[in-house]
Amino acid sequence: MTETRHTFCRICESLCGLEVDVEGGRVVAARPDPQHVATGGFACPKGLKQHLMYGSPDRLEHPLRRTQDGLQVKTTWDDALSGIGGAVRRIVDTHGPDSVAMYVGTAAGFSVLHPIFAQGFMTGLGSKSMYASATQDCSNKFAVANEVYGFPFTQPFPDVERIKHLIIVGANPVVSKWSFVQVPNPQAHIKAIQARGGKVVVVDPRRTETAKVSSEHVFIRPGTDVFFYLAFLHEVLRRGAVDEAKVAAYMRGLDDVEALVEAWSPERCAGATGVQQGVLRRLVDEYLEADGAALYCSTGVNMGGEGALAFWLQEVINAITGNLDRPGGTLVGNGVIDFPAFGKKNGVLTRTDRSRVGDFVSVNDAFPGGILADEILTEGPGQVRALFVTGGNPLLTMANAGRLREAFGQLELLVVLDILPTETAAMAHYVLPCTSPYQRADLPFIFPLMLGLQTTPYLQATLPVEARRGAQRDEASIYLDLCAASGVDLFGSKVAQVALTTAARFHQSVHGLAWPTLPEETFLSLLLRVTGQGSFGALMRAPHGRLRPPHTGGDFLGRRVQTDDEKVNLAPPRLLARAAELGALYEKETTPGPRPLRLITKRHVKTHNSWTHNLPEFVAGAGADTNHLYMHPRDAVARGLADGALADVRSEVATVRVPVRLLEDLMPGTVALPHGWGHQAAPGLSVANKTRGVNVNLLAGDGPERLDPLSGMARLTALEVEVEVAAGPQQPTWSGL
Repeated sequence: MTETRHTFCRICESLCGLEVDVEGGRVVAARPDPQHVATGGFACPKGLKQHLMYGSPDRLEHPLRRTQDGLQVKTTWDDALSGIGGAVRRIVDTHGPDSVAMYVGTAAGFSVLHPIFAQGFMTGLGSKSMYASATQDCSNKFAVANEVYGFPFTQPFPDVERIKHLIIVGANPVVSKWSFVQVPNPQAHIKAIQARGGKVVVVDPRRTETAKVSSEHVFIRPGTDVFFYLAFLHEVLRRGAVDEAKVAAYMRGLDDVEALVEAWSPERCAGATGVQQGVLRRLVDEYLEADGAALYCSTGVNMGGEGALAFWLQEVINAITGNLDRPGGTLVGNGVIDFPAFGKKNGVLTRTDRSRVGDFVSVNDAFPGGILADEILTEGPGQVRALFVTGGNPLLTMANAGRLREAFGQLELLVVLDILPTETAAMAHYVLPCTSPYQRADLPFIFPLMLGLQTTPYLQATLPVEARRGAQRDEASIYLDLCAASGVDLFGSKVAQVALTTAARFHQSVHGLAWPTLPEETFLSLLLRVTGQGSFGALMRAPHGRLRPPHTGGDFLGRRVQTDDEKVNLAPPRLLARAAELGALYEKETTPGPRPLRLITKRHVKTHNSWTHNLPEFVAGAGADTNHLYMHPRDAVARGLADGALADVRSEVATVRVPVRLLEDLMPGTVALPHGWGHQAAPGLSVANKTRGVNVNLLAGDGPERLDPLSGMARLTALEVEVEVAAGPQQPTWSGL
């Protein structure tokens, strides 16, 4: 018998409401929920097919243990926990707690309890060796927000429902959705802005899917966004277009900013960016004339080499023009609690300790992923000898993945918690099978729940809509048991460990479960009650979501800024000092003569990082089983390459071989290679490991000298590459050439 249930997607910030058909404990079909209070009948192809990914015959159902001959064999939970706990105790006793590290991936973030209990395990061990996927794509925003607003998760977002002029830099929300704010159906919102007389401008090295439905597209050379923002801010200040009253009342440091940008005129910056001064000045005119405007950026800027400076300058522009904290400009959401105030008061996500390698300040209590290989390979106190990977696949997503593979091979203990046997899981000593989003009770994750980063604020609850298979367990329960096996207490609290263990055993006995399991619904209900949102059960009675008060603007400045003096810091010293060094980068960008090609990333509507290539229908059809190097026809002809030809793409650290596709939507001098491919080293992914794609992150450099000193981010786009006709037959590409 088929039962229709309501739930919501948890593979990106859109959190689209879904109707799912359930038969025999399995989801057999999914549709957008037309009555959802915020997403209103929208969902993407990936969200509507995720049940097929979760139902894959490759899905992990039992713990795996690596034997002495290198094989991974099925084992019991008792055996896995005992083996992991014994190894952790030995390593900590011999080398100290920081020798045990954790990498937290994107999938962990789209859950409420998973990241909390993962951090609780590491705190119990006393280890500060945390690494996160944020250092691949967005740590620049956290690092800057901490300096400017006093807390890393204070992230203003465009008021897309009222804005009149929106400039999108290095983002493609029509395909990738918005980041740091829930905006369902991005294309509809972009068209709505234009329908009410507004304008949307996209600044990007490619005429993206978003650009094609926007008002205007402006090409920019990859990796030069910081000079675009400098020129823009220069023009704003030259015209005196400053909201003097707001700046005087709520901000500080404008004089230092004025001194910095004085030299960066549109004429000067055009030599680096390719954005001509007339175009830049017109963009500034239109921004300043609009009754509500914003600049917004995402991964194309974040990962391009100076993402921290670029984002900082963007925030300064939005702030001093009076567009911060106003309807139609940028807003700062309200969560169910004032999480920034709570975090600042209690030291949550605000650690200032530094990494052993490179002396990087932690961002969001995590060190740069770009130094993880060095932390494993560099001997000395604190050397990483054990690694837990939770909800992520760093061997595909991190810079210089080939070197990282070498480092992982040196670990004394590698434990992976996941739902599928990924490339990283294939190297693990233990693989622990986890529940999927469809198999757990949940609330919207931290961004909408605690920060209100939503176009339409609302809450929603979901119960599991699929039954667990085999020995699958939720991550929170796993980390509670890992604490016990390792001889430590969750968050270092004996009271918490005993109370939660008792709750898990009681839940097991009441429901006849095979293992002690935390009552997710109970804890989520407690969170709702503590924050004044009623109970989980009451929220479940609103199956399409329950609206929260709408954004009004005017409630952030002077009220919720977390700097010591409660003023927006327009000129943090670390950012000013870094910006003062931009002359060398400018000289490099403007040196006469032939310029090397710049490689950017690209995403298809049916791919989501490295998650979806094990779904047969997403990789079926001519050319769908590989990524391609997209080239402007002019650049291809100059290198003797035709559509479909094989090309070798060479960076300073590696070479990959990939077929070419011609694309006139690219700015000449720019090539694009989609990320998330290269599954040949994942024997457990029976579909993905037969695809021919290559891992673009093999081409990116790691190590302290290659990271942004402000945010710790590696450069994963705007890479300088050489492209030439492939020399010789096709080679296995997952390990490079």
